Amino acid sequence: MTIVRWDVILKHVVNKVLNPAQDLDRVFHALADPGRRCMLERLSQGPASVSELGKPLAMSLAAVLQHVRILEASGLVQSRKLGRTRTCSLNTETLRSAERWISERRAFVERRLDRLGVYLADTADQPGSGHTDVTVPHSPD
Repeated sequence: MTIVRWDVILKHVVNKVLNPAQDLDRVFHALADPGRRCMLERLSQGPASVSELGKPLAMSLAAVLQHVRILEASGLVQSRKLGRTRTCSLNTETLRSAERWISERRAFVERRLDRLGVYLADTADQPGSGHTDVTVPHSPD
């Protein structure tokens, strides 16, 4: 017998479909902390236990576990528990989604700057444009 919680499923679908920015917000929130970025750097080398992630950081194991939970909530990290050891691994697809978002913004800004450069080049030689060629004297070293 399977009990389906439709309200939970609906909330999940609404959040994923209607508010994909919420996932991205969680990723950037997780990346905002230097300790969590350090943990991600370590996980880029391969899976690690929570205690291994905490070794280079000056914080308690409980604090490390809180950071791991934030990384898990963002989707950047997956963990599994075997006995008393929780092993974490990097979810590269979530990292790629943040990278795609940044790349799209960068491409947009670069296109605008390219158009500005073309406009300035086109109007520089027009009479009355207010643009004049200015030669800056070279200073001797």
